[in-house]
Amino acid sequence: MDLPALLTSLGDTLYTVGAFVVALSIIVAVHEYGHYLVGRWSGIHAEVFSIGFGPRLWSRVDRRGTRWQVAAVPFGGYVKFLGDANAASAGADAGTMARLSAEERRHTMHGAPLWARAATVFAGPAFNFLLSIAVFGLMVFATGVATDTPEIRALKPLPVAHDLQPGDRILAVNGIETPDYKALGAAAEALPDTETLDYRVLRGGREVTVTGPTLLPALILSVLPKSAAMDAGLREGDVILSMNGIPTPRFDDLQGIVKASGGKPLTLAVWRDGETFETTLAPRERPVTTEGGALETGYQIGISGSFMFEPATRRPGPLEALGMGVSQTWGVIETTFAGISAMIAGSISTCNVSGPVGMAQATGAAASAGLSSFIWLTAALSTAIGLLNLFPIPVLDGGHLVFHAYEWARGRPPSDRFMNAAMAVGLTVVLALMLFGLTNDLFCR
Repeated sequence: MDLPALLTSLGDTLYTVGAFVVALSIIVAVHEYGHYLVGRWSGIHAEVFSIGFGPRLWSRVDRRGTRWQVAAVPFGGYVKFLGDANAASAGADAGTMARLSAEERRHTMHGAPLWARAATVFAGPAFNFLLSIAVFGLMVFATGVATDTPEIRALKPLPVAHDLQPGDRILAVNGIETPDYKALGAAAEALPDTETLDYRVLRGGREVTVTGPTLLPALILSVLPKSAAMDAGLREGDVILSMNGIPTPRFDDLQGIVKASGGKPLTLAVWRDGETFETTLAPRERPVTTEGGALETGYQIGISGSFMFEPATRRPGPLEALGMGVSQTWGVIETTFAGISAMIAGSISTCNVSGPVGMAQATGAAASAGLSSFIWLTAALSTAIGLLNLFPIPVLDGGHLVFHAYEWARGRPPSDRFMNAAMAVGLTVVLALMLFGLTNDLFCR
């Protein structure tokens, strides 16, 4: 490898790692601040709030006696409460607890009432969900939502001559009425497989009929990280003209050819900025959604499509935007559980579990695609990490909540011997999952 290529590769790697560190630090900071804030409200004193592990790079002590610090290893963080034996609050420091008075022990994680401890533990994942809801909602509020009736705000560049204009309101396509986007989507499936269609539009207060491109052309809206499309150099805005010499005027044409390929290489003719070039890629096995909503393994090249225009938008109200934020966050949770269930059932590969390398690659790709993509992925990862922390595995927040539930039911906490054994098992499980994800990152396509 020559020096310029090496420097470019190094720069790309540093950019990917940097983007991942920034996203992870935001998610961890919000998660740990949830523990800290609810703990403080519950009367539990935090001694240390740390972003990262290891040697301190920066720190300061606030008026409440909490040390806020940034540590050298940026992949995580913790809040250490008064009386904790370690950063995971896995046990009490016997020496510290023995020196404290009864009133002072009330301000420790281990001497506080059960409700205070449970609320403090649950607050970390809860704040991750709240971050996702807030970010998704703010993005919807900032970018707007499509108007109820299909109206063109801007036309996407396509290698097809047409007469549509920004501001046109689409009333019908090839005689099919399109009063809303649901009808427009249904029309897209029923229309003939041609490059151009007849549009009846409202323009300047009067109805006119013009020629326009197919509603859902083979236009790339986004390219997924670690996908065949990304490896082949495809980009947002590319138009795939054909696959293996078969014309692909509609996005559905791509899906049919890829599905029938069986993973064999495909030669694509691609239009980009007025020029055409060829590239070859081999579809990869990925989870696909069936008509019934279940997941199964199918072949994909890793792209998404959209209408051939950008819709006119309206500004939603705060409550509507918040509701959409909740809906998107819930969608991430549902998708996560659907994926886990499908892997357990064997309908999709366990290669779909990503480790730190895969997460870093996805974050770097999102950052390269633009600030909005990076912010969206950070919010989605926040939900995923919050959900993961609620799994009933010792050392995770969900494991602590299980121990608190046991204490509530039995009237006493589990024995120290049991807790130590459970924590060791939990740590082993977490490390095994991390190793499994890392192995997937390195060896799964």
